[in-house]
Amino acid sequence: MSVVSTRGLTKYYKDLCAVNEVSLDVENEIFGLLGPNGAGKSTIVKMLTTLIRPSKGEAYVCGYDIVKEPVRVRESISYVPQEMALDIKLTGRENVMLYAQLYHIPNKKDKVDEVLALMELTERANELVKGYSGGMRRRLELAQALVHEPKVLFLDEPTLGLDVAARKKIWEHIYSLKEKGMTIFMTTHYMDEADRYCDRVAIIDKGKIVAIDSPEKLKSDICGHIVIASVSGEFKGISLDGVRLMSAADHEIRFMVDDGEDALPRISRELSRQGLEVHSLAMRDSTLDDVFLQKVTMQEENARFDATKYRLMLRRR
Repeated sequence: MSVVSTRGLTKYYKDLCAVNEVSLDVENEIFGLLGPNGAGKSTIVKMLTTLIRPSKGEAYVCGYDIVKEPVRVRESISYVPQEMALDIKLTGRENVMLYAQLYHIPNKKDKVDEVLALMELTERANELVKGYSGGMRRRLELAQALVHEPKVLFLDEPTLGLDVAARKKIWEHIYSLKEKGMTIFMTTHYMDEADRYCDRVAIIDKGKIVAIDSPEKLKSDICGHIVIASVSGEFKGISLDGVRLMSAADHEIRFMVDDGEDALPRISRELSRQGLEVHSLAMRDSTLDDVFLQKVTMQEENARFDATKYRLMLRRR
């Protein structure tokens, strides 16, 4: 059996279907779950970590049923949520020691020292967490999660709100854990991170998995290149072999093309034939962002902006 396996996993909140018949198999890998806000990512993670019960379907983590054997699942995993899981009035060492005590770890001091060293926090371990940077706090949360040696680590937006250097450091640690045999199941909005570090990704939209494969395979499936045209005038559409329209707005038109070098002059001629003034044409390789935009249904945000929640998120970083 796979390390994480789901079959028809579904979750309803009254009449809202948040997760709809999701079937996944995750092996010893870094597996990324991608999707817009409200697509069902966090709901899947919360079901797999036994925090909420599915409405129907089944799921297994390390061979244990998440509904029938929740204690065995919890013994096998760790979960680092988006929200801060630290007490800023304690030192870094005290925060990790608390987790060691909760899990009844033998030789607590040695194990706490080990995970603090692994996350490069030994020199600052006896300082209060309120003085830690955002990246240090996230590494401390990883140290807490590792103290009982889990087989699967669930991460919900592990680098959200961190600067580039802190994100890079976190990913170095995550990748080293995978190299040691740990399975990483994560959600992220950073497509560049998913592209670089994930062995496979699944894209979820409106509760359903719409694509799943390695980043390279997903990118190669949609097209060879992206052509971006900067124009003035009224665009009337395009019908050329090997050319597919991605978007047309604000004087910029994007095309998916099979062969960029062949398509560039043909696109230029067609736009000029329509009476558009072509200011520039550029070509680049496809990215995971392009796959994401093709696969998901983008909707305008109707929810009211929660300034308090936003400030709290920034405080934790």
